[in-house]
Amino acid sequence: MTSIIPIQNLKCGGCAKTIISKLEEIPTVTNVSVTIETSSVSFDVLKQEDIATVKSKLKSIGYPSLDEENSVLSKAKSFVSCATGKLSD
Repeated sequence: MTSIIPIQNLKCGGCAKTIISKLEEIPTVTNVSVTIETSSVSFDVLKQEDIATVKSKLKSIGYPSLDEENSVLSKAKSFVSCATGKLSD
């Protein structure tokens, strides 16, 4: 099943690259893509429960969904994730 999650703190291709690489580490998640213009992540999962796993992973790397708190810590993590994505070229 395809899911789309609108997220916070998405700034650039570096962010997108980090998000894709981290979500692809989850065995039950496939076809991950990030749309910077709409600040959203789309992906396929096998079970509904896998969506919660994706949301948790996104929050842990600084990109909480729109329905979650965007704390200062999340914003800081997103800057680190962004830089990591840019440097991994």
